[in-house]
This record gives sequence, C-alpha cells and structure tokens, in this order.
Amino acid sequence: MIIKNKTIADDDWIVLRLGENDTPEGIAVPPGKVIVPLKVWQAQRDVLQARAELGVWLASDERAEDLNNDIEKFSVIAVDFPKFADGRGYSIAHHLRTRLGYTGELRAIGDVLRDQMFYMQRVGFDAFAARSDKDIPEALKGLSDFSITYQASSDEKLPLFRRIQRGGGL
Repeated sequence: MIIKNKTIADDDWIVLRLGENDTPEGIAVPPGKVIVPLKVWQAQRDVLQARAELGVWLASDERAEDLNNDIEKFSVIAVDFPKFADGRGYSIAHHLRTRLGYTGELRAIGDVLRDQMFYMQRVGFDAFAARSDKDIPEALKGLSDFSITYQASSDEKLPLFRRIQRGGGL
C-alpha cells in the first residue's frame, strides 16, 4: 500500500534495488511495472526504453538533470530517502517539478515518515511509500498537518502575503 494523490492505494510497482554483488549492467530487470535505479537506466537504456511502463529512482546523491532529457519516458520517478535526516531528496523533487517540468507521479521511497510528508508534498511529491513498519492511515494524516502555508513552493506559487486581501488603513 502507498499514499497516492492523498488517498491510500494499492502499489503495483516493484522498486528494484541493487544487491551487494549486482552491477547496473548485469542485473536482470523483471517484467511488469518496475522502478529501476538511475544507474541501471543509464547502463541499460537501449533495452529498457522500449518498455511501456517503467519508472526510475534517484539516490539522494544523484541529480535530476542526470536523466538526460529522458523524463517523459517515465510513468513514475521516485526519490530515495536513505535516512530521516537526509533532506537532499527535497531539492531533487523541486528541480523535477519546477526546472525540468516533470508532471508524472513523483514518489518518495525509503525512510519516509509521517512528519516529513506535508513538506514533501510541498516540493512536488504526490505519492509516498511509507516505511513498512508505519501505519499507512496514520501517515496519510501527515499530508494535512497544516491548514495554511506561508512560503511559495511547487504546490503554491504565491507566498501568503500575496494571497491575502488586506483591508484599508495605514
């Protein structure tokens, strides 16, 4: 189960992770809906680009720009959060949405916790694969922790002071 577009949904995608002895060139990508690491995409691009349903995931130390204009090929782009304290995925998501114009599903994977989800949503994530030890209905509540935002971001182009109508006076 994942959270997608603010609802709980079945997850029919497999996230492929390289094992200790796997190489990006040599790993077999199973059939079906698979989200492959960026390194696998880069190594097997010629074969994988023929697949209809394919996703790619970026590690926190990779750049969205490394997709080399292939963004439109992916139904899903995921960003891995290796640990709670690693916030580099927020920048990757923001770049995908605002600079590169990605409009497909943007999924947070890895160490995804309820406390982060509201902020992840603000930078463009619309799907969340919460950790397996977390309660999905409880995590869903994290998307509505705050009723109003002050800053501009991917989900709100104007800051609060530009969105409110002020009364007369000095």
